[in-house]
Amino acid sequence: MKLVVQVRLLPTPVQAAALVATLRACNEAATWASEVAFERGEFKNFALRKFTYAEVKSRWSLGAQAAQHVIKKTCDAYATLRANLKAGRLGCPGSARYRQAAEKPVAFRPDGAQPFDDRMLSWQLTERTVSVWTTGGRMKNVVFTASPEQLATLALHRKGESDLVHRDGKWFLNATCEVPEAPLNTVPADFLGIDLGVVNIATTSDGEIMAGRALNRIRVRERSLRAKLQKKNTPSARRRLRKRRRKEARRARDINHKIAKHVVAEAKRTDRGIALEDLTGIRERVRLRKPQRATHSSWAFAQLGQFIAYKARRAGVLVAYVDPAYTSRTCAECGHIDRANRASQARFACRSCGFVDHADRNGSRNIRARARELWRRGAPSTAPAPPLQRGAGAGRKRGITASDVPLCKPGTSVTGR
Repeated sequence: MKLVVQVRLLPTPVQAAALVATLRACNEAATWASEVAFERGEFKNFALRKFTYAEVKSRWSLGAQAAQHVIKKTCDAYATLRANLKAGRLGCPGSARYRQAAEKPVAFRPDGAQPFDDRMLSWQLTERTVSVWTTGGRMKNVVFTASPEQLATLALHRKGESDLVHRDGKWFLNATCEVPEAPLNTVPADFLGIDLGVVNIATTSDGEIMAGRALNRIRVRERSLRAKLQKKNTPSARRRLRKRRRKEARRARDINHKIAKHVVAEAKRTDRGIALEDLTGIRERVRLRKPQRATHSSWAFAQLGQFIAYKARRAGVLVAYVDPAYTSRTCAECGHIDRANRASQARFACRSCGFVDHADRNGSRNIRARARELWRRGAPSTAPAPPLQRGAGAGRKRGITASDVPLCKPGTSVTGR
């Protein structure tokens, strides 16, 4: 399976200036190639090269490999745009947002990420340096820092391209690694049902609740602070906004990683598979009052699901996706379905048999039961389609490559989605 190892570069001022110039040249060239592709209607890699390759090389002083990567990045950007338009992520056809995206060429940020292959970037792991191609020549002895685990993974499994990323004044390299998978457990003893939620991030069918109160309080505080700083709009306020940017996302990502690691370890220890709900499109299906929209939009359920999927795949644990309909209204004891069963956010009380339980725990038991039934009947899987990821870093999202999905018994969806 493919994993991404991110290391931080520590360039000198001279090296940083060369890297900045390289990214700007590559992204200016990509924007120009995008305009040519849009004008001619050529969005395939080899077809677009006929019209842009020579100009990209000479005009921006790019090497042969860099010019090819610029053109490929342009084509990948249009493939991603088409997929987003088809999936309705940019509004319905005819809407202002849809027309704005579809009726003009794709443009690239001056500091957008740029892929480098082994001809343009070489690693010296023992010295913790890299040698990287720039528009000003080969830049050697660029120092990077990484943990011992990252260095070991790079030494053993690095394979393919690496992306040069400039973010918030810091430099990173995202290296692709081909990590071997553990043999998939195709005969699980049972399933561990996981109910994902906003108040409680994850609740297992064993009764364990991973509460999200602390994270939600932090999100409310961050939103309030952002609103105050944006309203103030002074230089110091803008400086504070830049400093706090992505802080909330990093915290949520760290919490999701810890929860996913714990869930997969428990499933592997007890020789069970993991059952998750297929929550694809839930943001479009659910109608909320205005005070709830910001909280619901910041709910990182897809990220947590992806983390569980790739960690489970690496550990050889099977993951099944089930239909989420009425799991919160169904009694796990008698199967009675009633909207009134959900007495409150945290309390479930069956109107038929009188069974009382924590609402999320009851939902996770229903998810486990549905996974058992799918496995027993061999019904078609209800898992979502694999997400598309193109452009710089294409196909290197944690554990997500469509060609790497192993086969399993019908009625389940294994990790690697």
